[in-house]
Amino acid sequence: MTVKVKVENLYKIFGRNSKAVLKKVKNGVSKEKIFKENGHTVGVNDASFEVNEGEMFVIMGLSGSGKSTLIRCLNLLNKVTDGKIYVDGENVVEYNKAQLREYRQKKVGMVFQHFGLFTHRTVLDNVAYGLEIKGISREKRYKIAKKTLDTVGLDGWADSYPNELSGGMQQRVGLARALANDPDILLMDEPFSALDPLIRREMQQELLDLQSDLKKTIIFITHDINEAFKLGDRVAIMKDGIIEQIGMPDEILANPINEYVQNFVQDIDRTKILQARNVMFKPSSIISMKDGPKIAIKEMEQSGISSVFVVDKDRKLQGIVTIDDAIKAVKENRKLKDILIHDYHTTNPDTYLQDLIPYATEGKYPIAVLDENERLQGIIVRVSVLSSLVS
Repeated sequence: MTVKVKVENLYKIFGRNSKAVLKKVKNGVSKEKIFKENGHTVGVNDASFEVNEGEMFVIMGLSGSGKSTLIRCLNLLNKVTDGKIYVDGENVVEYNKAQLREYRQKKVGMVFQHFGLFTHRTVLDNVAYGLEIKGISREKRYKIAKKTLDTVGLDGWADSYPNELSGGMQQRVGLARALANDPDILLMDEPFSALDPLIRREMQQELLDLQSDLKKTIIFITHDINEAFKLGDRVAIMKDGIIEQIGMPDEILANPINEYVQNFVQDIDRTKILQARNVMFKPSSIISMKDGPKIAIKEMEQSGISSVFVVDKDRKLQGIVTIDDAIKAVKENRKLKDILIHDYHTTNPDTYLQDLIPYATEGKYPIAVLDENERLQGIIVRVSVLSSLVS
């Protein structure tokens, strides 16, 4: 993977004598003591991490954890007290005004929690605003803006005004405005927190769908652990300006690094975080279409199971065979293809467990996990899904 953003030992301290206070912070003086004795606020304390190109990297934490301060350092809205921020190998902290202007216009875009739309401008003009600032012609910027509106599902709303749109639609306009500039990196500071729960879930899925097509490098800020684990390829958990742990959602769930992280994840709804790929296992017993009922019986007997999946030479799933049907087929001299059952559920590796619960409770057979070419990747047994409800 190509590293797009690399942050090294980043500090942000608010106050008039931040450089002097920095020495105390590096010597381990607590955030509370710094504020009490010096009146300075430690926003970010020695943060280091990398973000790969095309990755959705989520930074989460409670209010005051430093997550929003950190993301504003990445586009230098907050002046860094100390440390380095490499983007495509260049330390942007050292940029002069001209370089910084170009960086903000071309390399990085930002979506805020509060939509920040111009109420006197149409939706189209809001989306085209950044392009207008760049000096792009009216015809060209409108063409780009209309295409971007279509991308975020707002085709037909170009001539409307922000106050005529719902909260979710307004956030789509904010997202479109950032995307219209075609930035390499998209910074999103709690963009969905002002939305009601239903619209918020819809926007989360919209973002995942967009990301599957656009493959942008996204750094997303949230205080919601469920949102973080649903969206993030990897997640960084912050407390008091310090990054406590970085990892993939299932890694953090399985191995929280300390009590603070453990308390965060203990009440999480795992069915909204874990996917089929996390609970499936490679089937140790499968048979081929060229095999007969006797081979099926032998395979089930050796594995201590009562049904077995059948695949073709390309490992594409053809059906399932039960022990009862296989024994009957031997007695009646029938072939394997004559006793295939198709009354089972299939899914893909990215399906969340919450969507598999109905299949697990109602289905008679394991759930088959298939790739985009219908090849069998794994199976999920009933207990794997239902046990997540009480984990």
